[in-house]
Amino acid sequence: MAIPVIDFSKIEGDERAKTLAQIDGCCEEWGFFQLINHGISEELLERVKKVASECYKLEREPGFKNSKPVQLLNELIEKKSDGKVENVDWEDVFLLSDENEDDWPSRTSGFKETMKEYRVELRKLAIKVMEVMDENLGLPKGYINKVFNGGDNENAAFFGTKVSHYPPCPQPEMVNGLRAHTDAGGVILLFQDDEVKGLQILKDGEWIDVQPLKNAIVINIGDQIEVLSNGRYKSVWHRVFATPDGNRRSIASFYNPSFKATIEPATELLVKKDEETPAKYPKFAFGDYMSVYVEQKFLPKEPRFEAVKAI
Repeated sequence: MAIPVIDFSKIEGDERAKTLAQIDGCCEEWGFFQLINHGISEELLERVKKVASECYKLEREPGFKNSKPVQLLNELIEKKSDGKVENVDWEDVFLLSDENEDDWPSRTSGFKETMKEYRVELRKLAIKVMEVMDENLGLPKGYINKVFNGGDNENAAFFGTKVSHYPPCPQPEMVNGLRAHTDAGGVILLFQDDEVKGLQILKDGEWIDVQPLKNAIVINIGDQIEVLSNGRYKSVWHRVFATPDGNRRSIASFYNPSFKATIEPATELLVKKDEETPAKYPKFAFGDYMSVYVEQKFLPKEPRFEAVKAI
């Protein structure tokens, strides 16, 4: 079983209706899909790969060798224990955003310039994907983006990029690459490694690989899209497993609501043809949801929606 692959260029042509339906099905049944012909140049994507790999080797790898996951795993190996490292991930990770640009890696040639250019293109793609969701859900164009921006301010939504590497692990069965979770926010756009596997999603009770596909962008749905769609679209559990060889690259960008944005099922989805559909999720501020999420990220998501009611 493979993750669906969508040719995004067909959204503008004769096959628009078919492509819209394919994406709608992916959002309902999978929560994940891969986009090819998404409009981001291969030349830019190749530069992103290059600077990300060089940055890890030059600026990140030495620190990872002394990190907590490495120390905890080495302790278990020395004790010849058959236990497992808990509550940490075999991952080197840092965040890029407009707000922390002064803290971006600075010693890797071309890193800042390339990642700034890449983030501009990814942000545009995120908005296009949300507009497709609007159309498929029967919402006004720009509805999701407007909600995420808190109603009026076009620059209030948060757009972040998480740059991760999952280095080779000597005992991959003893540690998680990244523990299973759903994503808290809106739309996630992942540029994953072309060759090294590791990402899996939970589908019908089975863990399925998100197959590497050169220069594709993997899209997945966050918890807030699930709420806005009143459960028609679902965020799904995913994880990364550690591997004994290969240094897996993962660049995940996420278009999230502002902390002040009010999230609730879209009214248009609750009232149709004089029939009312009950809201399956509460109304809440995204910032309140995040205060719950940081404590419960790796726990079942349903209690988060219950907990946020009490805030």
